[in-house]
Amino acid sequence: MSFIDRSVKYSVILAGAGALGLAMVVGAAAYDGTNCKAPGNCWEPKPGYPDKVAGSKYDPKHDPKEVNKQAESIKGMEARNAQRVDYFKKSGKFVYDVSKIPSAN
Repeated sequence: MSFIDRSVKYSVILAGAGALGLAMVVGAAAYDGTNCKAPGNCWEPKPGYPDKVAGSKYDPKHDPKEVNKQAESIKGMEARNAQRVDYFKKSGKFVYDVSKIPSAN
């Protein structure tokens, strides 16, 4: 293979890579059909989606007991953390397992 054949081959490969890169950039910058209210705020409901979700067929109707489970677990976590901090302030030792703290038993 002569020098000219190699240079033509590399030129064709380079041109193909450039064309592919240009196509990817143009595709990424294409209009996606959204109307943004502000930069980053481009959510739009699909046609037929109600303005008010509550009471519609899209309403998830969460059970209040299920919703409160997370709040209860957070309260328990905060109470355990308070016990750990109090014991650490008194003894200078950090104990993760609350059941092993002498004042917690």
